[in-house]
Amino acid sequence: MYAPDHKPAPVDPRSILKANLDLLHKKGMEFYVGAELEFYLFRRDGDTVLITPHDRVGYFDLGGDLGLKIRKTMCDRLQEFGIELEAGHHEVGKGQHEIDLLYTDALALADNIITARMVIKQVAEEYGLYATFMPKPMFGAAGNGMHIHQSIFKNSRNLFADPKDGYGLSAIAYNYLGGLLKHIQEISAITSPLVNSYKRLVSGFEAPVYVCWGRMNRSALIRVPKISRNKFTSTRVELRSCDPSANPYLLFAAVLRAGLEGMNSKLKPPAPVEENVYALDTTMLKDKGIELLPRSLYEALEYFRQSKIARSALGDALFQRYYDIKLKEWDEYSIQVSKWEVDKYLELY
Repeated sequence: MYAPDHKPAPVDPRSILKANLDLLHKKGMEFYVGAELEFYLFRRDGDTVLITPHDRVGYFDLGGDLGLKIRKTMCDRLQEFGIELEAGHHEVGKGQHEIDLLYTDALALADNIITARMVIKQVAEEYGLYATFMPKPMFGAAGNGMHIHQSIFKNSRNLFADPKDGYGLSAIAYNYLGGLLKHIQEISAITSPLVNSYKRLVSGFEAPVYVCWGRMNRSALIRVPKISRNKFTSTRVELRSCDPSANPYLLFAAVLRAGLEGMNSKLKPPAPVEENVYALDTTMLKDKGIELLPRSLYEALEYFRQSKIARSALGDALFQRYYDIKLKEWDEYSIQVSKWEVDKYLELY
């Protein structure tokens, strides 16, 4: 989008990402990202969406995966748009699916995510179903995440890779990781942008709650996936708190800015945590210096409001506009009376 003076509009998310990427381009670097898109397929009754999963199977199940043909159609359609895919499979939840978009430069991937969400919804409609990327559409079921895999390249070389390191990470990668961990609370209103996002970020459903990193740890906020032998171009860090309701342009701008701050300041991340963080008591968490992600959109907005990183990533105009819109969303939610409240309190007081 452009302003009347023919310059990029200061509140245009795509222009915001391009401006942040220019900080890398000036150094001859490229930001590469891959994304895992999770979504549910729900049944319909005419125009009414039923919160009823399309099938009853779980993770990687093929026997009763009624969505196999539908996912294949989605993948074929996406590839017709020139979007390269890594994989597609059934996820943990009944009726839940995942399609992974192959890593590419951040701007192209953000465009691909926008296109993929529309294509997936359209194909679901053609099969008489409804596809939702809502972070937590059902109580007691797995939420929809959008893990993003990040690395920085220069002259076709992955700057995050160091085969001599135990985790395969270079000093630059550790600095980037340190920046993400330090500033993740400040940008959580972007990575997890809805009131509903924070219903997903709870213990027990493989969604991260604690600010820490590791390799094989499914409870960690950031994972460093183990790469195939000598495949150093695949070295990356995987941020697991994001969900598919996020604006991908703002998401990539924010995480890149946090990582760059770590690189510029040569931040060192804390020691990796490989044990199940959910099983650690409060004292052990404190001893390890492990903090919590925000527990609500309001808490995330409090971090966001004071964040120099978020403001520099979005620019003054969009930073204020985003804060105002999200605060209004929280205020609208706060005055609602839920069924849980009625069931809990009506006959007690």
